[in-house]
Amino acid sequence: MKRNQSGVALLEALVGILIFSIGILALLGLQAQSIRNTTEAKYRNEAAYLANQIIGQMWVDRANLAQYDTGAGASQNMLNWRTKVAGTLPQVTPGGTNSPTIAVAGTQVTVTVFWQMPGAGSPQRRFSVVAQVNDS
Repeated sequence: MKRNQSGVALLEALVGILIFSIGILALLGLQAQSIRNTTEAKYRNEAAYLANQIIGQMWVDRANLAQYDTGAGASQNMLNWRTKVAGTLPQVTPGGTNSPTIAVAGTQVTVTVFWQMPGAGSPQRRFSVVAQVNDS
């Protein structure tokens, strides 16, 4: 009887180690996902801040609003802002495919900020805000 059960403790220990290892790997996966989500939230927050920053600048400089349009204007404030966006968000180049855009239609302004998370195959992210810049 004793001979039939020899090695059972070793088998139980191996199963216990296997279950423990799976649990540790799951915790590491959760930690990696948590870091990735925190990084994405940071960049979304930066994009929102930068978009609101240029809209605030446009409110101050309402007389030259049309010059902020990336398709038509060349305001120095807009060019400086695009450089700041490129320095803050990952994989953004002023004038490149991920370059931020500003569209001005009368007093309505649409600011779109693009970025791409580091890593192969990461999709392009976008934050867009529409504001009405009136005199009153």
